[in-house]
Amino acid sequence: MEKVVLSVWLACFLGLILLTVGLVFGVSFYSSRDKSSPFECGFDSVGSSRVPFSLRFFLLAVIFVVFDVEIVLLFPAVMVVGSPLMWFNGYLALLMFLLLLFVGVVHEWREGSLEWEV
Repeated sequence: MEKVVLSVWLACFLGLILLTVGLVFGVSFYSSRDKSSPFECGFDSVGSSRVPFSLRFFLLAVIFVVFDVEIVLLFPAVMVVGSPLMWFNGYLALLMFLLLLFVGVVHEWREGSLEWEV
């Protein structure tokens, strides 16, 4: 128990030292209009630095991440299918999970989120 308390105090002390060193040496003395502009390549700024992005692309990327995570969740189930460790409840849970994935894809397809036309 004493080692845990000592480790926590050491971690807090080291964190405070690193934070202080970062704040002291991280101060920028050369702050000007050119340095604070988003285009720091020597050219004058033309237009805004805030470029609008496609909301449809963002939605498609979020859908990809959600279904990608769900596919990763299927890997452990695939490893035990056919083994004596998988009981009837396991098969039923796997079937329900696949049905939920299929219903989600059909919903996104009917909603038009998977189409890229403008």
